Amino acid sequence: MGTETGTRAAGAGPVRVLDVAGPDYRRAFELFLAGTDEKPLTHARLGEVVAGLDHRRMLLDVGAGEGRTTAYLAQYFERTVAVEPSAAMREKLRLACPDALVLPEPVGAAEPPGPADLVHLSHVLYYVPPRDWLPTVRRVLDWVAPGGTLLVVLQNPESPCMRMAAHFTGARYDLRPLAEQLAAQDRARETAQDAERPAAEYAYALEALDLHYRTDRLDEAVDVAEFMVNVADLAVMDPLPDRADLAAYVRRHFTRPDGGYAIGHTQDMLTVRRAPR
Repeated sequence: MGTETGTRAAGAGPVRVLDVAGPDYRRAFELFLAGTDEKPLTHARLGEVVAGLDHRRMLLDVGAGEGRTTAYLAQYFERTVAVEPSAAMREKLRLACPDALVLPEPVGAAEPPGPADLVHLSHVLYYVPPRDWLPTVRRVLDWVAPGGTLLVVLQNPESPCMRMAAHFTGARYDLRPLAEQLAAQDRARETAQDAERPAAEYAYALEALDLHYRTDRLDEAVDVAEFMVNVADLAVMDPLPDRADLAAYVRRHFTRPDGGYAIGHTQDMLTVRRAPR
C-alpha cells in the first residue's frame, strides 16, 4: 500500500498557517476534496431541502468560496447571489457561476438585492467571533423570504476532525447553543406580543451529516489534517503546534485497521424555515 512515513510525512517545524490564496492551501484543499465524501452527500441533502421550498426565485450563498456548492444549487433557482470577501476565491467563484451576482463584502457589510428563498451560510462562522454569532445570523435571517429557508453549516464539535483542531488550537465551535438562543429569542418575542398571534415565524431543526476523508498515504493525511486545524485561532498562536506532533496524532487516531487513514468530519446543519405570509 502507498503509505509514507518519516520526515516527508511529519515535515519539520511548526504547522503552517495556510493562506487561502496560496499554493499550499490549494494543494491541501484539493487533496481533501479528492478524498472526502462531503460534496456528494452534502449536495444530496441540499437537493432535498431545495425540493421542499415553496419558491425557487433567488439563492443567496453567503461565504460561497470557490463556488462548487453554489453552482450545484444555482441550477434550481432563477437568480443566484453570492457573498465572498476573498479575492482569490472570487476568481474561481466567477468561473464556476458566471451568471451569479457576486458581492465582495463580508457578511457583516453585505447588502443583497432582495430576499432569497434559500440562504446558505456554510462554514462562515469560524471567522466570526462567537459573541457576534447571534447578531450575524439574525442579520442573515432578515434576508430570507417568507416561506424560505436558511441553512447554517458548521463542523460538529465532537467530530474527530474538530477534536483534533481543539487538541492543537483550543478552538471549539458548536451550533447547538446558537440554535437554542435563536429559538429562545423567538419565544420571548412571541410572549411579549399578542397571545393570539399566528404560529411562530421561524421553525428550527439541527441535524448531522456523517462525512469522512480517506487516503492510503500518510503524507496526504497529514497535509489534510494541517488544513483541518487551520482554524481562525491558529494564526494568533505562539508558539504554533509542531507538525511532527500533528503527524503522530494522525497515526494514533486515524490509522485504519486495513492500512490507510480516515478522518471523520461530521457537519452540523441548522435549518431555519421562515413561515409564509
